[in-house]
Amino acid sequence: MGNQLCKGRKSRSKRRPTGFIHNQASPSHTGIRTVGVEKVCHFSADSDLCISIVTWNMNGQVKFEDLAEMVGSNREYDLLAVGLQEAPPCPRNKVATMLSAALDETHTLIGKVIMQSLQLYLFGPKDARSFINELKVDKKSFGGYGGIIGRKKGAVAIRINYKGIRMVFISCHLSAHARNVEARNSQCRHISHTLFSKFWNPYARPSHIAIWLGDLNYRLQGIDTYPARTLIDQDLHRRLHSKDQLLQEARRGQIFNGFCEGTLTFKPTYKYNKGSSNYDTSHKVRVPAWTDRILFKIEDENTMEATLHSYESIDKIYGSDHKPVKAHLCLRLGQISTKPNCSQQI
Repeated sequence: MGNQLCKGRKSRSKRRPTGFIHNQASPSHTGIRTVGVEKVCHFSADSDLCISIVTWNMNGQVKFEDLAEMVGSNREYDLLAVGLQEAPPCPRNKVATMLSAALDETHTLIGKVIMQSLQLYLFGPKDARSFINELKVDKKSFGGYGGIIGRKKGAVAIRINYKGIRMVFISCHLSAHARNVEARNSQCRHISHTLFSKFWNPYARPSHIAIWLGDLNYRLQGIDTYPARTLIDQDLHRRLHSKDQLLQEARRGQIFNGFCEGTLTFKPTYKYNKGSSNYDTSHKVRVPAWTDRILFKIEDENTMEATLHSYESIDKIYGSDHKPVKAHLCLRLGQISTKPNCSQQI
């Protein structure tokens, strides 16, 4: 997967890297590159692999109807990655069973990793296993409310070689509250430094792409709740991009160097009153925020092209105080010409 997903100290001597994610050359750009969306996906015609990616903080509740809405009816993808945070405690892997049922058996579960409420599932076609050359999982915890209500903070990850494309999927849940920016930055570094370190092999080839999703919990900085809501109500939420802590920290070079993300055209996905599309009316009246994100990073932009075909929230789901976020990403291997890898920069 790559050198550092997030900024860290440089080694003073040659030594074993602290994690699998330390094999990449220097990032192609500082911070997060915002990329556009190409609406039309010619599934299988123009790409080697198409991936649907979903992240959702479930707030401890699950209903089949919500999962079916989240998965949707479009099956024009090879792989489906579903990252869940605050998933409810369900016996006998009920969430995976419900996801499989929502997929109408068009795709089968090929990988999963569960750390209490933090879960990651990977689905592929019926014949997917014949195309898997490697599949490993890992997880890192940094506390949270774990033992009391089972809502873990940390990350779970799947590393897979599928049809010759080496990928790492990371689903995380970072510390809450606007004031904890540095804690989130530190957790990001910890995840990137330690995931898959037990599998480290100096001769292994790095992943072609890393896909990082989850409730990253970065908030809006420097604006109160009512001015923010006024902009959202007027469909002017683009003006809030400069207040987004994740983009601010990335611009400072603290996190996610070399990553790409689609434009935040959708409204902030947190915090809603459960059962509605109204933002928080509790006594806390929280400032809305884009806590739920999907980012990706290419190892070598000369040998792989990634095209983002959608990046959106799913507003018709009301079972949580978060709205799910979904992306559709297509990959093509081979020598790339002069076209920028992460689609066109905004």
